[in-house]
Amino acid sequence: MIAHVVLFTPEPSLDVEGRQAMVHALEQAFTNIPQIQRVTVGRRKVFGYSYDTISPIHFEFIAVLEFADQDDLDAYLKHPAHVELGQRFRSTAQLALAHDFEMVDASVLRSLVDPNDFS
Repeated sequence: MIAHVVLFTPEPSLDVEGRQAMVHALEQAFTNIPQIQRVTVGRRKVFGYSYDTISPIHFEFIAVLEFADQDDLDAYLKHPAHVELGQRFRSTAQLALAHDFEMVDASVLRSLVDPNDFS
């Protein structure tokens, strides 16, 4: 499984209309792109744990999209609903970070690690 992880903070000057348009673009992409297997979204909470102070950057939101494989991720990225979302995202995000991860069950963790990494 491939997890597409996006962290972002909207521009502080983004008005209510701009935020609503961004939410609409997200909803359109999440509901109209069939390759997406699962989507979870969230807003950062700071509870006062020690790791809260480690990060040099504060992101307000996260979206985690799951795909069966890279082909499905590629189809998602090329889909017209994602193209529209990407354009809106680039024009409204103050901070953004996107990464893709190969995900496996923890029982097969070692399949992700090259034994030479520990030499």
